[in-house]
Amino acid sequence: MVKLTKIYTKTGDDGTTGLVGGQRVRKDDLRVEAYGTVDEANAAIGVAVTLCDQSSDTATVTLGAILRAIQHDMFDLGADLATPIEPNEKNRLRIVESQTTRLERTIDEHNDGLAPLTSFVLPGGTPVAAALHVARTVVRRAERIAVALQAGHGVSVNPEAVKYLNRLSDLLFVLSRVANDGGKRDVLWVPGANRGK
Repeated sequence: MVKLTKIYTKTGDDGTTGLVGGQRVRKDDLRVEAYGTVDEANAAIGVAVTLCDQSSDTATVTLGAILRAIQHDMFDLGADLATPIEPNEKNRLRIVESQTTRLERTIDEHNDGLAPLTSFVLPGGTPVAAALHVARTVVRRAERIAVALQAGHGVSVNPEAVKYLNRLSDLLFVLSRVANDGGKRDVLWVPGANRGK
């Protein structure tokens, strides 16, 4: 259980921060960048949740519930990335396969009713869809950073965390189309649309 009584500690004034387990690293360390970007993605998802909560549309409210569950996963993911894997570790909070599988099931469930795309989708449409596109791009950045961290630190990074990020960005894309009236309000890219204007 987390208990925060004091918000500032001054321990980071020297440009370092503590990882789970006590190791101190620079605040620009790739591991800090990875879990910090996951936090940023979670905040972007929070904007979408807030927009969903303001809706009276049942489908949009359902999207909000899906996203709220993901926000809990995002804290798990941040803790995972903030904790280097150690040999024979026990009882560490890690992203597990069932969390990634749940995202896959949700993708399949919501993608089934969408019309196939004939072009790339421009970020936008409804406010919820636009917020989901922002969240999707931040998740993609978190994934790129996690992959770089994995390349540099190998086995000390949970590979399931990287898979989760990959599926999450796919899910956010699908949900953005759902939020765009099942894709009917998607704005499609027209290649070269402004040439010669």
